[in-house]
Amino acid sequence: MDLQDLADRILNGERRALARAITLVESGRADHREQATLLLERLRGHGREALRIGLSGTPGVGKSTFIEAFGCMLIAAGLKVAVLAVDPSSARSGGSILGDKTRMERLSREPGAFIRPSPSQSLLGGVARRTREAVDLCEAAAFDVILIETVGVGQSETMVAEMSDLFLLLLAPAGGDELQGVKRGIMETADIILVNKADGDLKSTAMRTCADYAGALRLMRKRPQDPEGFPKALTVSALEDTGLVKAWEEMQTLIDWRRDTGHFAAARAGQARHWFEAEVRDGLLARLRREPVRGAMAALAGQVEAGRISAARAAEELLRDYLQM
Repeated sequence: MDLQDLADRILNGERRALARAITLVESGRADHREQATLLLERLRGHGREALRIGLSGTPGVGKSTFIEAFGCMLIAAGLKVAVLAVDPSSARSGGSILGDKTRMERLSREPGAFIRPSPSQSLLGGVARRTREAVDLCEAAAFDVILIETVGVGQSETMVAEMSDLFLLLLAPAGGDELQGVKRGIMETADIILVNKADGDLKSTAMRTCADYAGALRLMRKRPQDPEGFPKALTVSALEDTGLVKAWEEMQTLIDWRRDTGHFAAARAGQARHWFEAEVRDGLLARLRREPVRGAMAALAGQVEAGRISAARAAEELLRDYLQM
């Protein structure tokens, strides 16, 4: 593979080259990982900066419908939009449906859009292991907005906040109460809560739900990265395309304030440090899966099962002997 040619094509915004590069960074093969690292190094320092928006919500809340409507609105405004959607993987077969692109048929036909579904595999937190690197590739390909759609599984799905500039939480009408606002987890991580499906018979219910969450957000401790009035709750209808312009204006207001006050740059720096530490942890775990550590670990596991040594002592011996810790 000619990495320099691939890098040049990505910088020229070629979607086929971008798709090939994401496949490369998602591969678990050692030679592919080395190539992916070299490619990312060649693309580093391109000077391009996209707005990274993380989006989460429970299954059935309308994430894909919202992303399609929102993405089409941004493209109509002259922006290029990349969508990185993460699908849950089967615990039995390891496979994923990867059907998000099928759901976003209208957006997938737009020349200014790029949609890439990826399997979550065994990673918790709602994102795939290499989503962070896929974000870097999309940024190098000169996309203006990158939407990161998580699996959508619940309160603990907050890892996407470590790779995005804005975190949107999409909720359904009558999906909770004021107590949700003080729960520690996904609620306190959200920058803007969007109550979707505010149309038809559900419109009044959506308005009440939005008011409930707005009241709940006022109970939370103020965060330093928020101006007055944020985080806030809004109603949208992805079906009728209502509330999307207002939501986009609020996002821009929040991002502009964070840029002016230095919170934007500080958050990006903190995220870079977070992912460096994550790579170190992943590297250490990878060493445990290779010989001779793997064999020693299996032998110690047998002793633990037989009750001849405690789990804590066995782990301490393994780390001392093979990882010099």
